[in-house]
Amino acid sequence: MSPLRSRQARRGFTLIELLLALALLTMLVTALLTFVFSMGEIWGRGSEKRLFEQHVNAVSRHAESLLRRAAWPRGGAVGAEPFAVREVRPANGPVVNLLGFDLLDGDRLLEWPEQPLPEVRCYLAVERDRGLVLYWQSVLEQDTANKPPRTALVSPLVTQLTYVYQDPQSGQWRMEADLRRNTNNEWLLPDRLRLTFKQKAFEAVREITLPTGGTPPLF
Repeated sequence: MSPLRSRQARRGFTLIELLLALALLTMLVTALLTFVFSMGEIWGRGSEKRLFEQHVNAVSRHAESLLRRAAWPRGGAVGAEPFAVREVRPANGPVVNLLGFDLLDGDRLLEWPEQPLPEVRCYLAVERDRGLVLYWQSVLEQDTANKPPRTALVSPLVTQLTYVYQDPQSGQWRMEADLRRNTNNEWLLPDRLRLTFKQKAFEAVREITLPTGGTPPLF
């Protein structure tokens, strides 16, 4: 074989090796990118779930804090029942019966141009397409009977507020969409409030025990 033909053979063999190496490199890069993108997608879903759980926990703790502060009277003295069912006429809906409670020092959610109003009467409710809201009015305001309450958004992810009652005879728990009355047509206070949170594929349920008078608040 002549030297020229020998060099051409070696050159052709090197080109094949180069093509195989490029093909192998392309496969490795494709696999690496697929892995990176899939891990990014998994991490993104995990992060979204963690944010959802953090929101659920924060809202549940704040709602529990509201109820405990209502049950803890000024000076720590145990007084009358801190919760009552009252009629409420929202600005954008019919009259509804809601669980009411008073906050002597207001709350950070209650927006006011100056300092938060004291002696605020509040009601938790769920508005469709809006979420968990807090209806509120200060008893110090004038003509409150003829004014609709203000509304503060607590969480846009709450889709349902359920009242949970325990039967005193059987001890069984019963969930109601509306507040109940007894045989004397008197309102019954629920034992717990059940909040249902939903966001895309995520769902969570939290139950908050209605505290009795004199229960220390959570801060």
